[in-house]
Amino acid sequence: VGPKEVQDSKGRSFTWLRDKVRLNAYCLMPNHFHLLVYQEANDGVSSLMRSLGTAYTGYFNKKYRRRGPLFENTYRSVPIEKDSQFMHITRYIHLNHPNYKTWAHSSYKDYPVEARTWVDSEPILAMFDSKKEYVDFVNDYKEMHKELSSLKSQLADNI
Repeated sequence: VGPKEVQDSKGRSFTWLRDKVRLNAYCLMPNHFHLLVYQEANDGVSSLMRSLGTAYTGYFNKKYRRRGPLFENTYRSVPIEKDSQFMHITRYIHLNHPNYKTWAHSSYKDYPVEARTWVDSEPILAMFDSKKEYVDFVNDYKEMHKELSSLKSQLADNI
């Protein structure tokens, strides 16, 4: 998805999908991952997921001297049809890890500062007056969620 094609140490080109998808947000967790991608071509998401699944499975199987599939099921995708969904899904993705502000495997850090060339944060940031407003949008939910959880447990303790 980067700005130019990349080759491995043997000169073989990796699948280049820049003209098919744009990566808007991601969070890689120990047992799953979340991606928000904008599909430029009809087969963009399926091409990305097929390439990602094949490449990672090959890497993992070679590294751990095993064979066969890694994933139990195929990926799930949900079309985003409203701006409000678009805003909230990025927040959901970024808050996926409990230490989201420092989690190295997330695009959260691409939002308050200049994004890396392969993360397209602009469509989301364009919905806010500033980068700080987006950061506040994410952080406010985390605080509100904490307060609601605390309130819920206090209520449960009194029943």
